[in-house]
Formats: sequence, C-alpha cells, structure tokens
Amino acid sequence: MHGYEHALAHSRMREMQEEAMAASRAHRLYRARKAARRAERAVRRAARLSASVY
Repeated sequence: MHGYEHALAHSRMREMQEEAMAASRAHRLYRARKAARRAERAVRRAARLSASVY
C-alpha cells in the first residue's frame, strides 16, 4: 500500500510542477506581449512627435 501511495503522491507532485511551469510560461508570454504593446505605442508616439517637429 505504501508504494502505491508514494507513486500517487509523486505523480501528483509532477503534475503540479508541470502546471506551475505552464503558468510561469503563460505569465512570461503575457509580460512579453504587454512590453511589446508598450514599445509599439512608444514608437508611434515618437513618430508623431517627430512629424510635428518637421
């Protein structure tokens, strides 16, 4: 019985680690997209400012 419980606990721990890794990847992707949008807005803002100067 002990071996079965150990295997079950180990399997559950591995599942939880995989879920945590997936969440971490999703969060990094979210942050990267957010940074890309911010950079895009900055580029557009700079282009408008540049156009207004000339």
